[in-house]
Amino acid sequence: MTKKPDPLKPSLTLLVKLGSIAVHAQELLSPRGHAFDKVTLDTVMHDPEVEVWIKAMGVYMPVKR
Repeated sequence: MTKKPDPLKPSLTLLVKLGSIAVHAQELLSPRGHAFDKVTLDTVMHDPEVEVWIKAMGVYMPVKR
């Protein structure tokens, strides 16, 4: 039986991806934001590891509009 990963103990790779999301969101929203930041955000947000983590976080995540 495969043990389910604990979303409250993310892997180093997931932490790097989440950090990338935060930094590129800040850059995109800054006065000098660039289209590259949006492309990177779209790419990382659709990464399978990020999507699984968001789903696993359940009630701890904001409800999408």
